[in-house]
Amino acid sequence: MKTSSKARYSLHLIIDIAQHQDAGPVSLREVSIRQNISVKYLEQLATVLTKQGYLQSVRGPQGGYLLVRPAECITAGHIMRAAEGGFLPVTCLDAEELCPRQSLCGTSVFWSGLRNAIDTYVDSVTIAQLATHNLIPEPTKQ
Repeated sequence: MKTSSKARYSLHLIIDIAQHQDAGPVSLREVSIRQNISVKYLEQLATVLTKQGYLQSVRGPQGGYLLVRPAECITAGHIMRAAEGGFLPVTCLDAEELCPRQSLCGTSVFWSGLRNAIDTYVDSVTIAQLATHNLIPEPTKQ
């Protein structure tokens, strides 16, 4: 299962801003250099994240972007959903298009459980944790 580049790079963008906004608004040019992501692509991501209420745009020569809320109040799940529109390990879980085979399918409960596990994890990790590399690794299962 792969995460889209939109979700990955949106996380890079938000984390970078969280790490550098104490000095003022963070320019996409600076983020581009640090993260090795094109400014054009960052502009697209920033537009979406601004519309979704996670970033604030500051205009002017010292302009750039700031987080709207503290990094402790924004989760990886928030950003990934804003970028992608949600997580569906399979299309049959799409609420707008119910799978015609759902009542016959022995795997729908499995896919639903997987989606719930993903949601639980990404919603438990804050941008502040990612920005400070302060994630507590899960214990290894044997």
